[in-house]
Amino acid sequence: MSASPATLVFDGDCAICRYWVNYWQGLTDASVVYRPYQEAAVDFPAIAPEAFRSAIQLIEPDGRVFSGAAATFRVLRHAPGRAAWWWSYSYLPGFAALSEWAYQSLSRRRRLLGCLTKFFWGPALEAERYELVTWIFLRLLGVVYVAAFASLGVQILGLIGHLGVSPVANYFGAAHQVLGNSAYRMLPSLFWMNSSDAALLAGSAVGALLGLLVVVNRWTRAALVGLFALYLSYVHAGQEFMSFQWDALLLETGFLAIFLTGGSRVVVWLYRFFLLRYLFLAGIVKWLSADPTWRNLTALEYHFWTQPLPTPLAWYAAQLPHWILSGGTAATLVIELGCVFLILLPRRLRMVAACCVLLLQSLILLTGNYNFFNLLTMLLCIFLFDDAALRRSPQALKSRVQRAAIVPGRTATVIATALAILVVPVGLNRVWQTLQHGNLPVLGALTQAVAPFLIVNPYGLFAVMTTTRPEIVIEGSLDGQVWREYVFRYKPGPLSRPAMWNIPHQPRLDWQMWFAALSSARDTFWMQGLMLRLLEGSPPVLGLLASSPFADGPPRYVRAQLYEYRFADRRTHLATGYWWVRSAEGLYFPQVSLADFRRESP
Repeated sequence: MSASPATLVFDGDCAICRYWVNYWQGLTDASVVYRPYQEAAVDFPAIAPEAFRSAIQLIEPDGRVFSGAAATFRVLRHAPGRAAWWWSYSYLPGFAALSEWAYQSLSRRRRLLGCLTKFFWGPALEAERYELVTWIFLRLLGVVYVAAFASLGVQILGLIGHLGVSPVANYFGAAHQVLGNSAYRMLPSLFWMNSSDAALLAGSAVGALLGLLVVVNRWTRAALVGLFALYLSYVHAGQEFMSFQWDALLLETGFLAIFLTGGSRVVVWLYRFFLLRYLFLAGIVKWLSADPTWRNLTALEYHFWTQPLPTPLAWYAAQLPHWILSGGTAATLVIELGCVFLILLPRRLRMVAACCVLLLQSLILLTGNYNFFNLLTMLLCIFLFDDAALRRSPQALKSRVQRAAIVPGRTATVIATALAILVVPVGLNRVWQTLQHGNLPVLGALTQAVAPFLIVNPYGLFAVMTTTRPEIVIEGSLDGQVWREYVFRYKPGPLSRPAMWNIPHQPRLDWQMWFAALSSARDTFWMQGLMLRLLEGSPPVLGLLASSPFADGPPRYVRAQLYEYRFADRRTHLATGYWWVRSAEGLYFPQVSLADFRRESP
C-alpha cells in the first residue's frame, strides 16, 4: 500500500505562486498534492487563515507542518535528486536563517519576485531534464576520443616507440630504477606490462574502437572505463609529448562521463563546477601573472603569430586594427573572469555564459590549431543547457532518447554523491593552489593521492603571452659544408608556406619544438634523441616530418639553428608571396655525428 502524499497549500490568487507550483508538480509527481488555500483551508483548521495568505504551507502525512522557505525545500525533498536542498536547510549553518529572510522579503514583493523569476527562468518554468543533453554529450565525447586515439596512432612510434625520439621502455626503466615499485602508483599505465611497438599501435586502435562504441551507444559505460584507462596509460607513457592541458582535460571529462551514464543530476552539476573551475583558472592565471600584455590589453597583438600552430586565418587576424585586438583581449578576460560565474545562476543566465564561452572558443578555433581542445571545451558547455533548450532537435531523436533514458536509482545517487565529495574539495584546492600557492588543510594530501590519475587537474593557458617567436630549424649535411633544412609538417618553416589546418589532430613533435625554442637545448632532454634518430634515419621519426632532404640515406651531421619568425606584413606578402619573415639568431644545437653520440654512451 503506497504512503499518503504530502499536501502543499498555496495562495490560488497569486500568479507567481502558481508559476512555482506548476514547476514543483512536474518534479514531485504524485508525492505531493497541491491545493489553493481558498478551497483547502477548511480541511486544516489548525492553521490560521493569515498563515495561508502570508506563506505556503506543507502538511506532511504525519501531521507536521512546514511554512515558508522550509516548506519550499521540504517539497524538493519529495523530488528525485533534490534532497540536498533540505539537508542544507537542516544542517548548514546560516542557510535556514538566510533562506527564511529571503522568502519573507520576496513574499512581500510578489511583483518583483515575478519579474525576477521570469527574467531568470523564462515565462514558464519546466522541470529541467538532461536525457537529451547527456545523450548528445556522450556521442560527441566518443567522437573526440576517436580523434584523440587516431591522432596518437599515426605518430606514437615516432615519439615513444623503440626507434622513436624518447622510447617509453627506456623511460619506464629509468622511472623504476629511481622510484622503485612506487613508480607503478605514480605513473599508472597499462604499458608497464608491454611497451612494444605492437602494443603502442594496438592501444591506439583499441582506443579508437572503444570511442566508436560510445558514438553508436553500445556498452557505453564499459567503453568509457576502457577509454579512460587507456588514455591515462598513454599520458604517463608519453612523457613530454603527452603533457598538454588538453590531455588532462580529456581525462577529467572522460572520468566524469563514466558516472554520467548512471543518470544522476549530481554529475551534471559536477560538470558545471568543472567547467567553471577550468575557465576561471584560465583567466585568473593571466591576471595573477601581472604580464603587461594582459594588463595593458595588447596580448592579441602578439598572440596570433606567436602561438604554437596558427591557422591560415591567424595571418588575417593579426592584421586587424589595434582597437579590435585590444577589445578582444578585454573580452577574453571578461568572459574568463566574469561571465563564467553565470554558470552558477539559473538557466537563462547559464545559457548567456554558454554563448559567451562558445563564441570565444569558436574564435580561438578559427585562428589557432589546438586539436580537440576547443572542441572539448565547447562540448562541456552543453551542460549549461537542458533538454528544453534543445526542443528543436528532431522528434525521432528525442523519442528514442526518452525511451532509453535511465531513471537514477538510489545506488547511482549515492555513487554520484560520493564522487562529488571527492572531486569538489580537490577542485577547490586546485583553485586555492593557483591563488595562494599552497594547499587547504587536509586537502593537500587528498589532492596528492589522486593526482596520478589526473581526475582533478590544474589549468591555465597563456598566463604570460610570448611576444617573440623563436623557431628551431634543424639542418643536415653530408660533408659539414652544405646544409639542408628538415621541414616539419605543420610548424613554420619555409617562408612561402602559409600556416595550415590540423584540427583535430595534434602533431605533438611540432608542438614540442615550439616549447623547445623558448628554452635551451640543455633543458630539452628529448632533443638529443631527435638528433640521434635523424642521424640514424629512423623511419618512424622521419614519418613525423613533411619531408627529408636526404632521399638516399641519413646525413653524416645534423645541427639546429635558431631563427626569429614573425608574420610578413601585407606589403611584404604582396611583393614576395611570403607569409613569414625571419632573421637568424644563432646556433641552437651544435653540429653532431653518430660518432659523437657513441663517444657519449657509457
